[in-house]
Amino acid sequence: MKITRVEAIPFAIPYRKPLKFASGEVHVAEHVLVRVHADNGVVGVAEAPPRPFTYGETQAGIIAVIDSLFAPQIVGLSLLERETVHARLARTVGNPTAKSAIDMAVWDALGRSLDVSVTELLGGYTDRMRVSHMLGFDEPSAMVAEAEKMRDTHGISTFKVKVGRRPVSLDTAVVRALREHFGDGVDLYIDGNRGWTAAESARAMREMADLDLLFAEELCPADDVLGRRWLVGQIGVPFIADESAVTPADVTREVLGGSATAISIKTARTGFTRSQRTHHLAEGLGLEVVMGNQIDGQLGSLCTVAFGSAYELTSRRPGELSNFLDMSDDLLTEPLRITGGELTVRPGAGLGAEIDPEKLRRYRQDH
Repeated sequence: MKITRVEAIPFAIPYRKPLKFASGEVHVAEHVLVRVHADNGVVGVAEAPPRPFTYGETQAGIIAVIDSLFAPQIVGLSLLERETVHARLARTVGNPTAKSAIDMAVWDALGRSLDVSVTELLGGYTDRMRVSHMLGFDEPSAMVAEAEKMRDTHGISTFKVKVGRRPVSLDTAVVRALREHFGDGVDLYIDGNRGWTAAESARAMREMADLDLLFAEELCPADDVLGRRWLVGQIGVPFIADESAVTPADVTREVLGGSATAISIKTARTGFTRSQRTHHLAEGLGLEVVMGNQIDGQLGSLCTVAFGSAYELTSRRPGELSNFLDMSDDLLTEPLRITGGELTVRPGAGLGAEIDPEKLRRYRQDH
């Protein structure tokens, strides 16, 4: 079960509508399909979604670092040597999405080789997760309509509302409109992507104090150390560290420093190996955990539900697993389906994902 080859294939699939939030907007999913080949004929797959405005990675950069640095370092290793793979990739600073896609493709290849699902390899707690849906910037009526469609079509009843615009009242009005329309029939939480100041965040939370929010995520920059601590100390809901707490060391710093009381785990940026470390740390610290979304396609969402289902802590809350619905198409032979507000792990070995060769030919960017 030795690694013989690593492929990084660029592809691009348009979104049905732009996804807008405080740190940028996305019109096309310009992602990278990563394939890890082994000498037993097995091929593991994963998806790398670059987010240049958050992590500094681009599609071209992911391909370059995999081809020139990462692939030569892991070819020849066994699929069982996951810690060695992790250590060799860690020699290079940054590039979290490129590293994570390789890591997850290795886990997929291992599961396929052993005829065991990745979820079972990781922990096997359950085979499904409840789903939360992310609502991007729009007018209140449009966001209410989208939430209603998600509830009626897919059974989703938890919504993450993107905030962080100025004036603050633009977003507090949206959240209020959602609560007034749905009443207690849905759960709501907000994500500012660091768009507000600490003072603006405090004002917004006061205006929404009666709306029964589950969480508040990254409302203001973590670099404003004193402001962030001041804010977290006064709001009445768990404060999620997302892009400010990517590594276990980041989590430790943010939580012990009083800048967060919950975390988001995104397999797209920490793979399965580092996500395990973060999960165990969060469990030890008694933190709330939400499985986040890096605007993943179907393959990335499959990775998220595979990891989130593996543990009691990560399956306790709905995971952000629905943004692939905003894409006009995808690469999987059998599309994912959210039913009754849940997404299930694919049956079969590894991730249970099969890439449609015709769709890959249609959307790949290197031919």
